[in-house]
Amino acid sequence: MSLSEIKSRIAAEEARTGRAPGSTTLIAVSKLQPLERVEAVLEEGHRVFGENRVQETAGKWPALRERFAGVELHLIGPLQSNKTRQAMALFDAIHTLDRPKLARAIARIADETGHCPRLFVQVNTGEEPQKAGVAPADADAFIAEVRALGLPLEGLMCIPPVDEEPSLHFALLAKIAARNGLAGLSMGMSGDFERAIAQGATHVRVGSAIFGERVYD
Repeated sequence: MSLSEIKSRIAAEEARTGRAPGSTTLIAVSKLQPLERVEAVLEEGHRVFGENRVQETAGKWPALRERFAGVELHLIGPLQSNKTRQAMALFDAIHTLDRPKLARAIARIADETGHCPRLFVQVNTGEEPQKAGVAPADADAFIAEVRALGLPLEGLMCIPPVDEEPSLHFALLAKIAARNGLAGLSMGMSGDFERAIAQGATHVRVGSAIFGERVYD
């Protein structure tokens, strides 16, 4: 599937559900993709990309940003505390804020540097033990904690369980966001982004549908 096809499907779903045109940001997930595929998408004019790892991003994107103006990078993978400073320098948004220790580290570095990426709290809507994210029952308290630190909290993110209907998880995330006055909803991937848009997604994370299957070492 091509980038233009994905964008057309996003636009069609926005229209079908009464959403404003262009109200969904497409994050092209470029993790583990060969450089030539990423360059091809950049050459088509797309500028919003998602990466999972700080180290991969540091090795790939500084040179690309020199060649292509206006690139926006989103961290969509888990963030280790010892990579926080580097991540904050590399990324425009971090979608995986999931614990008080990390929030405090981000706040401290933001105070030092005067810079902080936009932040999304990751909610483990399926309460899966192997996944990062705060439990839904703990989300309100953690959101309050993040705000008390003065951090630029934009919204929430989730990754639904693979064997459950994702719309139920998208609806839950939207409910938590609404009661906390948060506009951003980072949810929906290659297989379910249209259902996410129907539930109010402001950011969808699409990788393989744009780039093809990932290349693993």
